[in-house]
Amino acid sequence: MNNFFEIEIKNNRIYGLDILRALAILFVVVEHGQYLLPKKLKSLHEIFVFDGVSIFFVISGFLIGGILIKLLDKNQPTKKLLVDFWIRRWFRTLPNYFLILFLLIGIRLIINDDFTIWTVRKYFIFAQNLFYQHPLFFPEAWSLSVEEWFYLIVPICIFATIKYFKVESKHAILFVSGIILILTLSFRYYRYLNVDIDSIVEWDFRFRKQVFTRLDSLMFGVICGVVQFYHEKTWLKYKYTFLLFGLSIFISTKLFFLLGYISPGGFYNCVLSFSVTSLSTSFLLPYLSNMKRGKGYLHQGFTTISLISYSMYLLNLSVVQLSLINKIPWSNFIENIYIVVILKYFIYWILTIFGSVIIYKYYEVPLMNLRDTEKVKRFVAKILYNKWHK
Repeated sequence: MNNFFEIEIKNNRIYGLDILRALAILFVVVEHGQYLLPKKLKSLHEIFVFDGVSIFFVISGFLIGGILIKLLDKNQPTKKLLVDFWIRRWFRTLPNYFLILFLLIGIRLIINDDFTIWTVRKYFIFAQNLFYQHPLFFPEAWSLSVEEWFYLIVPICIFATIKYFKVESKHAILFVSGIILILTLSFRYYRYLNVDIDSIVEWDFRFRKQVFTRLDSLMFGVICGVVQFYHEKTWLKYKYTFLLFGLSIFISTKLFFLLGYISPGGFYNCVLSFSVTSLSTSFLLPYLSNMKRGKGYLHQGFTTISLISYSMYLLNLSVVQLSLINKIPWSNFIENIYIVVILKYFIYWILTIFGSVIIYKYYEVPLMNLRDTEKVKRFVAKILYNKWHK
């Protein structure tokens, strides 16, 4: 039974990034878990929870930026290179996403006679929250839309900048990153001036969970990737200073929020908060990205949670909590409400973790291995490359 759940941990992982990724997903799962708790306990979550999704965005930008930098430093920006990049990304992100999407569609078709696949058609092209409020169906998918549009738009812009403006790859990456940062920040400011926000829920829909209000978070990570690759000595020289600075910003902004100095509809929360969180995360990267190895149970725990983090993100709310736990008539079996709360919260974590381990080990890893096989490479070459050159 132990072998069934055992996950292989490879030696080439960066332990510091695993710690950051594990903390990010734990913040998300803890935040979602508060919906199962009484109001008095919900307030305790606010003390310990930070914006895990923004942390994920910066990590993604950092890793993808590093991949693009290494690709373009040694190769010309060709269509084949771009398609190869997309295929590797899509094999990493799309299988899990569509697995959960189809699972939720199947559940909804069973329990709701009025539901049709047509009502969620935008989810298939990640268009459900480009400029507008994300639907209530599959609420976690909002961040996947942000990431997928980042994977699509940013490489095209970088490749086009190199090809048509004849600039070096690092300058093209920095130029595109700067433009997206400015445009996203300007768009949030424009919306802030033209929309009245009177609750945290409305702020969540209009600012936090839309594609074109959040792309800048990933660009902070991309810029960090450039700095690490081309200015490694500076990157490492000030890693302790940056770490202290990043932690200080995280803690101080949390205190300001808890003390009521940050209002949901204020300028800071609507325009600057995402940038500040992303910048704080960026300051942690020089130290954590150089933390290569760990040991013991703590290392194994952080790394395992990091490996299954994507599955945990997709499973914990829509599947485990909303589709399973909340559908059980607990009062028919247990009269004591406190026992029910404890049981629901415990089951929430157990199902999320073990379900994620199963998806990662028996679905995600096999598909990730498949992407590098010669058969898949030939299939991609035949279907895509030939069409592009017609």
